[in-house]
Amino acid sequence: MELRDIEIFLTLAEELHFGRTAERLGVSQARVSQAVGRQERRLGVVLFDRTSRRVTLTPVGRRLREDLQQALDLLRAGLARAEAAGLGSQTLRLGVFGHAGHELRPLVDAFRTRHPGIDVRFGEINGSDPFTALRTGDHDAHVLWLPVAEPDLTVGPVVFTAGRVLAVPADHPLAGRGTASLEDLADNHVVDLGPDAPAYWVESMVPTRTPLGRRVPRGPAARTFHEILSLVAAGDCVHPLGEVAARYNNPPGVVFLPLRDAPVLRWALTWRSAADGPALRALARTAADLGPITL
Repeated sequence: MELRDIEIFLTLAEELHFGRTAERLGVSQARVSQAVGRQERRLGVVLFDRTSRRVTLTPVGRRLREDLQQALDLLRAGLARAEAAGLGSQTLRLGVFGHAGHELRPLVDAFRTRHPGIDVRFGEINGSDPFTALRTGDHDAHVLWLPVAEPDLTVGPVVFTAGRVLAVPADHPLAGRGTASLEDLADNHVVDLGPDAPAYWVESMVPTRTPLGRRVPRGPAARTFHEILSLVAAGDCVHPLGEVAARYNNPPGVVFLPLRDAPVLRWALTWRSAADGPALRALARTAADLGPITL
């Protein structure tokens, strides 16, 4: 059994869902099905019981999962020790939005355990300028919401997923509802983040039109998270944000409402392709092994 097939089997054994397994590993659902079918034919046993409603492990599948997980853990530990010896001491500078670094503690702790000679330091980035610090080398990697489609940047594994909120003034009519909808954006202004972030990337967070096709008015302008909150508190606009913003901020005059119909955000490690190196690849491997953190 190839290492990739082992990863597919163990991930499916955890997720018990072909679609989620494919998304987590960055492969097609057909690839997952082919890998499982190939191993079942090779071993001559059924590893998963599949129906239209659920996927479950057979008794043989459960035993194989235990055996393979132990073997894979030993293999990864050995590789990590060898890699740590070659990496030496260095620091990775990881750009995040606001307090998102706290949510990444499981990833950072796992990485430091594997590579005790490498420190991870967080730097702050803003939605108005998500890529400059990568391109100048001020940061080694960023954690950015997807999609990121920049020819000079590499998109690595998804590190966490989260919902979205709408920041509204405390005296806004929406504030008393408890939730908001993407359709509500058409009845309000949202912040204009300026020209330094690609339109496709900003629109994935702050759409230009609602699901019904109504235009979302833009303006006033802001460049930082705290500028956005100040404009919202002043009653000048509303603005969609990642859910993590509501976890660590309670500014006077601002209420955060869950955006009930907004797609879940997926945040991934991203770095400059020309600056790729062993330490970044080690961080990406740790993130892939850990899997996305759900906020």
